[in-house]
Amino acid sequence: MTNRTLSKWFLIAAFVMGMSQVMAARLKDMAVVSGQRPNQLIGYGLVVGLDGTGDNSGSNPVTGQSVITMLNSLGVSVPAGINLQARNAAVVMVTAELAALARPGQAMDVTVSSLTNARSLRGGTLLMTPLKAANGQVYGQAQGSIVVPGASVSTAMARTTVNQLSAGRIPSGGIVEQAAPEADMDPVVEFNFHKVDYAQIQRAVEAISKVVAEENAVTAVDARTVSVRVPVQRAQRVNVMAQLLELDIQPVVDIARVVVNARTGSVVVNQSVRLAPFAVTHGNLTIHVQANNQAVPQSLVSRNRPINQRNERVSIDPGPAGQMVRVEEGASLEQVVRAINLLGATPQDLMSILQAMKTSGALQAELEII
Repeated sequence: MTNRTLSKWFLIAAFVMGMSQVMAARLKDMAVVSGQRPNQLIGYGLVVGLDGTGDNSGSNPVTGQSVITMLNSLGVSVPAGINLQARNAAVVMVTAELAALARPGQAMDVTVSSLTNARSLRGGTLLMTPLKAANGQVYGQAQGSIVVPGASVSTAMARTTVNQLSAGRIPSGGIVEQAAPEADMDPVVEFNFHKVDYAQIQRAVEAISKVVAEENAVTAVDARTVSVRVPVQRAQRVNVMAQLLELDIQPVVDIARVVVNARTGSVVVNQSVRLAPFAVTHGNLTIHVQANNQAVPQSLVSRNRPINQRNERVSIDPGPAGQMVRVEEGASLEQVVRAINLLGATPQDLMSILQAMKTSGALQAELEII
């Protein structure tokens, strides 16, 4: 990635961080309604129609047994003791997600993954597979042709594979057979916020109280949950819930956090990150970052007060190893990271410097490495 591209991405990040300070968020984007959650489904199935890329039954008798069981269920009698060499079949695990308030007859996407040693599921068809929830009940059925995004080319001496061939998806390949149990029509609805923050809960209570004007109808349970008393009658309940979920709430400033990708060296910084004065040395990397505020007086004929102008200067010097670098207060982490990248430092160098800054207290933020 070029230096110009890096600078462009930093400008985009700064623009997004600045916009996040003034834009309000909807309640539906900040919290979920308690009890309205998806349910995970799982099933064991059989994929057929593979072009010799299925399971190797020689070292894996599970596939042959599954094929015999399937044939017996369809009225085909198979003599005992026969080990079927079904290279065109593969045993798979099928997973899906039953959406909240899903009704029988609705479609859902399913994921099909090879369970044993199939080379590829491309071109295969999943036979009808029941999908069960954690309580053991069947909530859906899955069947259809598998879409595998990968590809494979092989010769007698070599083989090349692009992406994963042992898993695929069936869009709308699942059918809901029964709806998940619904919660009772409780007059009190709880909103569970994604982020634990007392200030955010207080703002949410103030905003919701403007919609639900009933006394003591809105209560802050803790730093994550707000309970709201809503009508029990269905039509009124839908109307009130629609207003609440579309309600705009001013978000609070998030805690300072720096996220570093250990594989690519990408760094994401939010607007709350601050740096204290510090000095750093790391191999032969030398970084000078200075930032100060200068009072600029207005013209003599103007009655306006002097304004503060921020002066920033970044210089890069690949000096001798062991040289100490001092960074003054007010410098942004963006400048430090950009200077390190321009020097051609590796992601390991960047992580080492950021970890040292965090340990010394110079980086006043949470450091998360993914």
